[in-house]
Amino acid sequence: MKIIMATVCSINGKMTKGKDPNIYKWTSEEDKKLFFSLIAKNNLIVMGSKTYEAARDKIKLSPDKLRIVLTRNPKKYADKEVLGSLEFSSEAPQALVERLEKRGFEKMLLVGGGEINSLFLKAKLVDELHLTIEPVILSKGRDLVADDRLDISLTLVKMARLNKKGTLYLRYKVNKK
Repeated sequence: MKIIMATVCSINGKMTKGKDPNIYKWTSEEDKKLFFSLIAKNNLIVMGSKTYEAARDKIKLSPDKLRIVLTRNPKKYADKEVLGSLEFSSEAPQALVERLEKRGFEKMLLVGGGEINSLFLKAKLVDELHLTIEPVILSKGRDLVADDRLDISLTLVKMARLNKKGTLYLRYKVNKK
């Protein structure tokens, strides 16, 4: 399965502004447009529970798009689950990927936070990183990855300036060797 990690961060790698999980307060319109175009192009989207909680009111369920929320406590969300559209799981990344491949999925868009990003990167499952860098420095917030023991090499595939302010879109291939 091809796994694409998509995220936005500040120049210094913060994905949130302090404890506020609402990234739409500080990210550009161009990033939002890019992100939602990625969502539209993918029928399998995986995120962590913090990302789900932050974006829950913006998620529009449809029968042709499966969203998986990784959580330590799937039972907490039993009343929110819609089989085939919104599912909750506590599986390890490799087990999740194997199960979803058996269901016929060939591509996954990973839109989690630092913990989920770290889990998938550590398991060497991520093939591409789509990263928007906003021209801001945030002193506090959640980091792009939560594990400081990662050592991953990337190769730049595409780069684009999204606006006059200097928002950058970078697409990397993850070097898995």
